[in-house]
Amino acid sequence: MPAPLQTAAYWLEDRLFRSLLALALRLPYPRRVALFGRVARLVAPLIGWRRRIRANLALVRPDLPAAEVERLARAVPDNVGRALIEMYSGAEFLARAGASPVAGPGLAALAAARAQGRAVLMVTAHLGNYLAARAALAARGHAIAGLYRPMNNPFFNRHYVAAMEALGRPLFPRGRQGLGAMLRFLREGGALGILIDQHVSRGAPLTFFGARAYTALSVAEMALKFDALVIPTYGIRQPDGLSFAVVLEAPVPHTTPEAMTQALNDSLEAQVRAHMDQWLWIHRRWRAPTPQRGARAAASTGP
Repeated sequence: MPAPLQTAAYWLEDRLFRSLLALALRLPYPRRVALFGRVARLVAPLIGWRRRIRANLALVRPDLPAAEVERLARAVPDNVGRALIEMYSGAEFLARAGASPVAGPGLAALAAARAQGRAVLMVTAHLGNYLAARAALAARGHAIAGLYRPMNNPFFNRHYVAAMEALGRPLFPRGRQGLGAMLRFLREGGALGILIDQHVSRGAPLTFFGARAYTALSVAEMALKFDALVIPTYGIRQPDGLSFAVVLEAPVPHTTPEAMTQALNDSLEAQVRAHMDQWLWIHRRWRAPTPQRGARAAASTGP
């Protein structure tokens, strides 16, 4: 698409979203979250989400009954919509998510690492709402920095970043722009939240749900370089659709980048199997590598 037309399309997309956002933010918090869940369910078939969910499930969970596949095709977009408006709900979301119970052996390990000034990598995924874990830990005195991918739409990106910053700082953009600051932060013993559940063409050919999934080794490589603790961390949505339970699993032992990253994939797989309707099945996680990867098939990407 020519640049002027692309810019116009981005602007229109952003205006439509902001209009819906302004309407939703006038509603009481529970109605607002439910509304965005319903909107996402309505939009899902129009933008191909349901088709992709079915394709991913057919690949790695062909044993599921058809009725369960259809349930997930509706429930997964609902969780995506809820998580989106929760991010834009600022103080209201922080108050609710901050009160979430936190459990698991990783909590004591996190406290010990922070007391020692040791860097920590809180490794999470698009499951439930990962921002709930960050809010719950912040409420307990553990400020966790964030790493984010800037949006392609520059109009959307402005308020997207502002909404995330309202939930906690510092934030580091992916890529060269934020890499130096993020590495300095870890070198100084900071705690960073990072997602690991997306396809990376230059990642290592590991497994996820028994199928090959190219996964970045950069989390493990940073952990080994900075002697950082690696804690699998999840914000699991509860049956009411509004509250969360935060789980901090036992730290992943330092071994090799491949073994550590596979352990993180295995941890996430167990959580997804327990909460199938809360993971981002719309992502093309099991894509083949691009042809130009060549001999770099097992190389990791930058954070």
